Amino acid sequence: MRIAIVKESSASEPRVAASADTVKRYVGLGATVVVASGAGVASGVGDGEYEGAGATVVADNAAAVAGADIVLGVRRPEASALKGINPGALVIAIADPHGHEAALTEIAGTGASLFAMELMPRITRAQVMDVLSSQANLAGYRAVVDAAAEFGRAFPMMMTAAGTVPAARVFVMGAGVAGLQAIATARRLGAVVSATDVRPAAKEQVESLGAKFIAVEDEEFKQAETAGGYAKAMSAEYQAKQAALTAAHIAKQDIVITTALIPGRPAPKLVSADMVAAMKPGSILIDLAVERGGNVEGAVPGEVATTANGVKIVGHLNVPGRLAATASQLYAKNLYAFVETLIDKGSKALAVKWDDELVKATLLTKDGAVVHPGFAPAAPA
Repeated sequence: MRIAIVKESSASEPRVAASADTVKRYVGLGATVVVASGAGVASGVGDGEYEGAGATVVADNAAAVAGADIVLGVRRPEASALKGINPGALVIAIADPHGHEAALTEIAGTGASLFAMELMPRITRAQVMDVLSSQANLAGYRAVVDAAAEFGRAFPMMMTAAGTVPAARVFVMGAGVAGLQAIATARRLGAVVSATDVRPAAKEQVESLGAKFIAVEDEEFKQAETAGGYAKAMSAEYQAKQAALTAAHIAKQDIVITTALIPGRPAPKLVSADMVAAMKPGSILIDLAVERGGNVEGAVPGEVATTANGVKIVGHLNVPGRLAATASQLYAKNLYAFVETLIDKGSKALAVKWDDELVKATLLTKDGAVVHPGFAPAAPA
């Protein structure tokens, strides 16, 4: 059983799919682990560490995937990068399938079974495999750190002989994993924090962290959560009411952090240009949804944009990757926990249970076809 750890092809992706610790564990499961040289350098893991953990380091990705039974990556690899894998090899990554059906078809053509880690169901046994939570947690923390770096003032209230420094006012829009971590981090730094979310369950979570909850709590609000724990898309009427409530609130804030994402859809627009224009000069907006179109009007992917009234809109890409070492450590553990379920420990060989709910939820391609019901081509009439 050969497991390949590939080096990410994008310069904007510093994370890696394995740590030295998980390499040791794979070897303990009976696998031969092959790592592409330099795969972990951007995450602070050198080739020597992988070799010390029992892996073989090879020249490049092509050498790593040759004869591989399992290929582990952070981002979905190109189909052309899978040449030489064993028939039916498992490819496991953050596959980003929405809107990339053509790429899935190409990978299916290689014969690989592609798994999307971000489609892991949110059930108790899969918590340790939940890459969305592990990476969003870091994104929420980093959002506050980035805000503090851009903000020209202190976060906590300070009583000094020269006068009192008021506490920064932070408003977090979206109280999922990223939002809750942003709330907790901003509170630790001494800010006065408020937050909003369309999911009723978020109110208690926000208040438990010491933040004030802001939302239109009508009948639609009470039904605004899916069975999987995600936010539902809200009606235009609700969005208008919520926008009216938050517009005046945003004008008083020093920092606004937006985290709202709906799987498979463009990010909802939460902050209009008029809201941005109403903020004080020197205020900061951090848009964690910029890769999906952004929550903030005027956000530019990969840039810090400054408006005419002196407000900065921060649109960093791949925010978990800005903490590459920690993000890779957690992602590698998510991957290992899933891969472990696909291996028979007695025979030390692959033994995928294709009817397992985790497999069915994450499997995109198999036997030359796109098989996930959410992405498979429509059957002819």
